[in-house]
Amino acid sequence: MDAMEIWHNPRCSKSRQARSLLEVAGVAFSERRYLDDPPDEARIHEVLAALGIPARELVRRGDAKKLGLELDGLDDAAIVSLMAANPSIIERPVVVTEDGRAVIGRPPEQVATLLED
Repeated sequence: MDAMEIWHNPRCSKSRQARSLLEVAGVAFSERRYLDDPPDEARIHEVLAALGIPARELVRRGDAKKLGLELDGLDDAAIVSLMAANPSIIERPVVVTEDGRAVIGRPPEQVATLLED
């Protein structure tokens, strides 16, 4: 199994559950505490490509709203810029494999799809 990266927020129960699934599976992974070490725009674009979703689907809308960030009318590049500048609006957890597959771990069981080889 390839090494994985998890975008993790230890205060989030779903993120902790996804991390635990990786630990129990015994896979090698790195933990990116994305609130402390935000991904840059290029990395967010890479992960969106791996997820196969538009940028707005990776946004925690409630958190964006709390920050007064409006997404209506913005293209993917503008939304990615907002995520890079405000990492708290990035949906969590995100798990990415070295071979370019990725899932949003909501529900955490989604992570299991990356463990099936």
